[in-house]
Amino acid sequence: MARVLYAHPFSSYCWKVLIALYESDLAFDYRSVEDPAASAELAAHWPLKKFPLLVDDGAAVIESSIIIEHLDTTLPPEARMIPADPAAALKVRWLDRFFDNYIMTPMNKIVADSIRAEPDRDTFGVADARRQLDAAYAWLDGNIGDDWAAGDRFTLADCAAAPALFYADWAHPIGGLARVGAYRGRLLARASVARAVDEARPYRGYFPLGRRIGID
Repeated sequence: MARVLYAHPFSSYCWKVLIALYESDLAFDYRSVEDPAASAELAAHWPLKKFPLLVDDGAAVIESSIIIEHLDTTLPPEARMIPADPAAALKVRWLDRFFDNYIMTPMNKIVADSIRAEPDRDTFGVADARRQLDAAYAWLDGNIGDDWAAGDRFTLADCAAAPALFYADWAHPIGGLARVGAYRGRLLARASVARAVDEARPYRGYFPLGRRIGID
């Protein structure tokens, strides 16, 4: 039975899984939740209706990091997104959580607040989210390597980093942190990431902040 991915081309967490799929060249059926029929199928698998969701051999796999770990079980060791070495694997998993929790989460706070009506906005919460991003950017600038997040190999951590840094720079610019900016540039030049960016271009209007022309 074919793998079926329920996702949206503009969703950051969907990008995370799509990048892993494109890196591994695994076959799958892409069901965009823009299609009402696909959205109904998603709800039948997962009543919370959160995506991405992968159905593999009839079984639903939920949450982006877990989906990538699941996909890893089908790949040879040299192609996996999580190294076999336990210490290296822990570093990759930690950085995956770093990008999701300390970049993506405060970025989403800023974006969600910008969509609200003015009387409903949370100025304190947004200011705190911006402080969190500044601290996360500064930490990353002092800890990122010259290649990929966890070393010289593209991993789960980079799948998480690509959408997180892509959108976060729109919501709260990275500024003059050269190492973070260079890493973001390397991510955007990666074929799997560039493909996800290109597929998202028709939905650029969904994002209320940042650049207004195209997707960089």
